[in-house]
Amino acid sequence: MAGLQQTNSEKILLSWVRQSTRNYPQVNVINFTTSWSDGLAFNALLHSHRPDLFDWNAVVSQQSPVQRLDHAFNIARQHLGIEKLLDPEDVATACPDKKSILMYVTSLFQVLPQQVTMEAIREVEMLPRHSRVTREEHIQVHHQHHYSQEVSYFTFLLSSCCSKVVVFLTYPISL
Repeated sequence: MAGLQQTNSEKILLSWVRQSTRNYPQVNVINFTTSWSDGLAFNALLHSHRPDLFDWNAVVSQQSPVQRLDHAFNIARQHLGIEKLLDPEDVATACPDKKSILMYVTSLFQVLPQQVTMEAIREVEMLPRHSRVTREEHIQVHHQHHYSQEVSYFTFLLSSCCSKVVVFLTYPISL
C-alpha cells in the first residue's frame, strides 16, 4: 500500500488550494479529507479570489464548522453558480469523503483563477504522506480497476474544463 500515490490532478488541485490560501494562517490544507472539515479551507479559497463577497474575520470568529461550510457552499452557489453538492454535516466529520471534496474543489477550480506555480507543486510533493492507511486507500487497493476508471473520469472532468492548465493527469508523480 505504500505504493499508493496522489494523482497529478490531485497534486495540481492541492497546489492551487495551498497557493490560494497561503495568506490565511488558520488554514493549512494538506489533503482532501480532514483539511476541509472545519469549513475554513473552503471559505479561505473563496475569499482569496473574491474578498468582496464576505468578511473573513466574521466567518472565522463567529461560526461553527457546519455554519462555515454552509456559508461557503451558499456563497459559491449564489455568486459563482456552483451547486451545493455537499451537505455541511457530511463534511464536518472526522474524515470527510475524499472523492466528494475533490469533485467540489474541482468545481471551484473551474470558475476561479487557475494559476499554479511549480513552487507550489514542489511544496505539495514534499508534504509528508500519512503512514496510516485511510479507508479510501484500502478500498482503492482492492478495487484498482474501478479506481482507474474513476481517475479517468476525474481526469476528463478536470482537463475538459480547465483548458488554461496543461496537466498530465493520469500518471502519478514519483516521490
